[in-house]
Amino acid sequence: MRDTTAIEISVLSSLSEIDEADWDACAAPDEGRPLDPFTTHRFLNALERSGSVGTGTGWMSRHLVARAEGNVIAVMPLYAKGHSQGEYIFDHNWAHAYERAGGRYYPKLQGAVPFTPATGRRFLTLPGLEETGTAALVQGMVQLASENRLSSVHVTFCTEAEYEAGGALGLSQRTGQQFHWFDRDYADFDGFLADLSSRKRKTIRKERRTAQDFGGTIHQFTGDEIQPEHWDAFWRFYQDTGSRKWGTPYLTRAFFHEAQEHLRDDIMLVMCERNGRWVAGAMNLIGRETLYGRYWGCIEHHDCLHFEVCYYQAIDFALAQGLTRVEAGAQGEHKLARGYLPTPTYSLHWIADEGFRNAVESFLEAERAAVDEEIEVLTAYGPFRKVQGED
Repeated sequence: MRDTTAIEISVLSSLSEIDEADWDACAAPDEGRPLDPFTTHRFLNALERSGSVGTGTGWMSRHLVARAEGNVIAVMPLYAKGHSQGEYIFDHNWAHAYERAGGRYYPKLQGAVPFTPATGRRFLTLPGLEETGTAALVQGMVQLASENRLSSVHVTFCTEAEYEAGGALGLSQRTGQQFHWFDRDYADFDGFLADLSSRKRKTIRKERRTAQDFGGTIHQFTGDEIQPEHWDAFWRFYQDTGSRKWGTPYLTRAFFHEAQEHLRDDIMLVMCERNGRWVAGAMNLIGRETLYGRYWGCIEHHDCLHFEVCYYQAIDFALAQGLTRVEAGAQGEHKLARGYLPTPTYSLHWIADEGFRNAVESFLEAERAAVDEEIEVLTAYGPFRKVQGED
């Protein structure tokens, strides 16, 4: 570990306590569209300003800031959590086991973007200070947990490079898997279809025809094309999906006001209009290389419309914009048949209690082997032609 004795770590209870330029110099240091829109000051601040995180949500901001000679060199989105909801890399079984043994699992610390199962950097550093900044942030999060007698720290959906660096710093490593679409130099959607087996190609064409015959029109909106009326409709979609999946939707209505004001250049909405009203839609975030599918909802059911709006429209947009990947969110083996391949996800964990930490380590070792095997098996069942030239 690099010497971090000259680095000062502070804890923020709100993004408003740090200048946006200082945060984004670490989170989005390159010019142009950020690689990861979710760790920008504007996105995380929208969650706080809208009340989607904060008092009463179980997500309390405890962001870390590392300074050297008074200058910000690294930051980390970090939350004190009173539950394990909205994480998508779940530790409910760990919590139950620890509490059955007489421990107190909550609160814990979570290094993450709330409600967002999208891979990205979690240890946000100035370019060139990755090793020093990461070491300082790891030391800071462990010290914060120890001083407050918290059970654990969890850094979820980090990058593979952070996964390796965190393991070298003594953190426990966990893997999972999602389904992602990758551009293999396709000229257009037909080029993608040509890479599939004949049966899968025909199935997708049939699904697209069925969906597009739903009796209305499918639109894509970005930036200033997005209007308040679209958010009014999307809020209804989101409430329907959220109440069925989570009981209570994670995002507040105010978040979508924030999105209109501060995030619309980062967003691509797919909206379906039928008989003069909006009936379904999906919200995507746009990164420099990746389109991130986040939320879907509808107030009318139409066959195959979910596949079209969430998966095929996303591929169309990615190809048109030169993006190389689509991350369509958590879970869903049904994505495999639609060209989305199993892809590893990564997380890091620190457990305070040595005995419990050893038990978790044994579990993680077996889980990593199982995840590797599952990815290998699922990939073999993928929709792509197995031999070049196979129809």
